[in-house]
Amino acid sequence: MLGAIDVLEDFLHPLGAQTIVPGHGPVGGPETIDDVLAYLRFVRDLARDGDAVGATPLDLARETDLGAFADCTDTERIVGNLHRAFQDLTVQRRIAVYLSTSPPYKTWSPTTAGSR
Repeated sequence: MLGAIDVLEDFLHPLGAQTIVPGHGPVGGPETIDDVLAYLRFVRDLARDGDAVGATPLDLARETDLGAFADCTDTERIVGNLHRAFQDLTVQRRIAVYLSTSPPYKTWSPTTAGSR
């Protein structure tokens, strides 16, 4: 989920394509990327807020007003998308813990590698 946001923002959008052929839905213009980004950001933010209060993805999906996305096809996919976003948050936390508890890279050298 978070990787998709990064790719759309940092790679596809800057290409400036005038025609977008998505995997689902009709062929469109550059606004297609903006629409997908809006939905992904909505799910990401919803997951962050829900995770902060201890909600599960399913409970969060049941309680959520989809707002501008209520007319989208297959709105039940919010459940799976929230599960994915929650997984991304978990991975981010694990990486942050690992980086905060790992020794700095510069402490390793070929001469000390075998001296444990």
